[in-house]
Amino acid sequence: MARVADRPIKKLPTLRGRTVVNLFFEDSTRTRISFEAAAKRLSADVINFSAKGSSVSKGESLKDTALTLEAMGADAVVIRHGASGGPYRLATSGWIEGAVVNAGDGTHEHPTQALLDA
Repeated sequence: MARVADRPIKKLPTLRGRTVVNLFFEDSTRTRISFEAAAKRLSADVINFSAKGSSVSKGESLKDTALTLEAMGADAVVIRHGASGGPYRLATSGWIEGAVVNAGDGTHEHPTQALLDA
């Protein structure tokens, strides 16, 4: 990626035609923008979802949200959730077929931050 950052056009065609959803149930700036920038640099279409202002505030469940994303054809979901195990639940539930990436789940894990820290 360092070589790509030095090029005039900073994109790779790796995820062209794929849709990545950033599904954030918690506020985050650095993590959400990092995932958005990475997906865009890989030429993915990106949809940013924030629980605030969505049907989640009216009681929509994680399952209902996931089923909506599946119906929209999401190829990958980057999820940040306040409940420990939320991303694991989404990944193993069968609600969506796409890849699930844990961007932090409560006080349990934040593997992407651990990579940055390393």
